[in-house]
Amino acid sequence: MVGRMRITKFGHACVRLEHDGTTVVVDPGAFTDPAALTGADAVLITHEHMDHFEEARLRAALEADPALRVWTNSAVAAQLDGVAQRVTVVGEGDAFEVGGVGVSVHGEWHAVIHRDIPQVKNIGFLFDGRLFHPGDAFTVPPHPVDTLLLPLAAPWSKAGEVVDYVREAGPRVAVPVHEATLSPIGHMIATRLLGPDGPGTGAELTVLGEGESLELG
Repeated sequence: MVGRMRITKFGHACVRLEHDGTTVVVDPGAFTDPAALTGADAVLITHEHMDHFEEARLRAALEADPALRVWTNSAVAAQLDGVAQRVTVVGEGDAFEVGGVGVSVHGEWHAVIHRDIPQVKNIGFLFDGRLFHPGDAFTVPPHPVDTLLLPLAAPWSKAGEVVDYVREAGPRVAVPVHEATLSPIGHMIATRLLGPDGPGTGAELTVLGEGESLELG
């Protein structure tokens, strides 16, 4: 795929990608406005937690649009009985296309929340080799990407790990996602650590508000 891609930030970890008439929505969970799914050609889900996957809402979208398709891991797919023919199971190393949008799959497991909480499966999606959504993990893409959708705050992370993840992933631009657990003050503190007043990540920080978009060249 060549040309420009537009990404729009929705609630929490959800991002909507648009390119040349194709619309892909990633992780429209319980903290996401259902309008994010309107007109989508595909939904990609990184893992089964409710802030990334809301079964009833996704089923409603599938019922409303017979052309809508889903790509996700085996754990999420197992919860979508009755619509299995519209769900494709993917995992580490797989690749596919959605309307000319090239996608490769990276990672296997959700980050550890606590040793007493079982890990669930988690996959990240790399779009056109230039935009990476890791889901709930610090999965490093196979090469430095132009834009990293960066999990900013979660029960499984701390600020220093977020900084180090950006350094290791090596993107040109980091766009924070996964921040619904933060107050406005907490969000300001977290993003400041990733900007010029922090220890340095090597990436430009671009913060998108709800419904705001960014054009990727």
